[in-house]
Amino acid sequence: MKKVQTQLRSVAKTLASLAEKLDKINAALAATPAKAAPKKKAAPKKKAVAKKAVTRKKAAPKKKAPAKKAAKGKETVLDAVLGVIKKSRNGANIATLKAKTKLESRQLSNALYKLRKKKLIKSKSRGVYIKA
Repeated sequence: MKKVQTQLRSVAKTLASLAEKLDKINAALAATPAKAAPKKKAAPKKKAVAKKAVTRKKAAPKKKAPAKKAAKGKETVLDAVLGVIKKSRNGANIATLKAKTKLESRQLSNALYKLRKKKLIKSKSRGVYIKA
């Protein structure tokens, strides 16, 4: 505890001496007349150059990229999910789809969303899907 007190005293003395020095500098600045700031030289004006009119061609309309198809022999995630749903008689629930396709829940929900948007499947009830 004594070490902290001695350190605080030394910091206080140092701050007091710095404050005195700052007062001296401030007084010295007040005594000297303020010099006008030197004016900057004006930059020479650039001459205006006439630009030639550029004719631009219209960009060709962008073509829509064809839908990607899986390589032969490889089944996509959508194909796997749709296959399981088609094979089930009373529809497939989430647990069955997870077990048979071995997909994570996020992948499965995305696949179901896309298949619903394409109107390849529809919901029989909550969590049960049948082919459309």
